[in-house]
Amino acid sequence: MVPARRRVEPGEDDATALVRELAEETGLQVEPGALIGRVRRGPFDIADYRCTVVGGQLRAGDDASDVLWCDAATFERLPLVTLLADTLAGWDALPT
Repeated sequence: MVPARRRVEPGEDDATALVRELAEETGLQVEPGALIGRVRRGPFDIADYRCTVVGGQLRAGDDASDVLWCDAATFERLPLVTLLADTLAGWDALPT
């Protein structure tokens, strides 16, 4: 299971938006799971969900330079935005 973010377009529900966004941004096909947390950053209401990967091939979307699966040690070395690691830890959503 991996945390996932989504952008909801007019007429979409959360599950539809999540599946579409993950396919566009990562190349992965997912089955949406439970909401793990919500946070407000500026004008954005960010909702993270657990998802199960059911197909596709991991690739960076057009707005990213790279994408990777990582374990806890690799995650700790990534340059992250402020409070991301703390927020994910509070939601029990860090890599193991």
